Amino acid sequence: MPSRGTKQKKRATMRLVYVDFWSALKMSFLVSIIVAAITVVIGLALWAALERFGVVATASSFLEDIAGAQGADLVAGLTFPNVMTFTLVVALLEVIVVSALGAIFAALFNLAVHVVGGWKVTFGSD
Repeated sequence: MPSRGTKQKKRATMRLVYVDFWSALKMSFLVSIIVAAITVVIGLALWAALERFGVVATASSFLEDIAGAQGADLVAGLTFPNVMTFTLVVALLEVIVVSALGAIFAALFNLAVHVVGGWKVTFGSD
């Protein structure tokens, strides 16, 4: 029997037997939007750092010294608009793929529940 000054811990055990498909799709879409925004910010910061430290100019002159005009053509497309366009395309693809994967995982979980009987989850208060 617990003493007067201590609280009794309560626990509840439940089984997760269904994940709503549309809720999983919406949640994975929101998560993918956040990750896409982080991807764009990291791409912008990385480009700013590389440009500030002169890495892009150094690579351009290095390749031009080695391969001449063909080396300069290799990095001619390495500009801020091209890098940000690539980053935005990657972020857009990431939104599509992660959203689809969230929905697919929800559907697969709902199928697997029929075989294994659900996922046992225990909630407790401290």
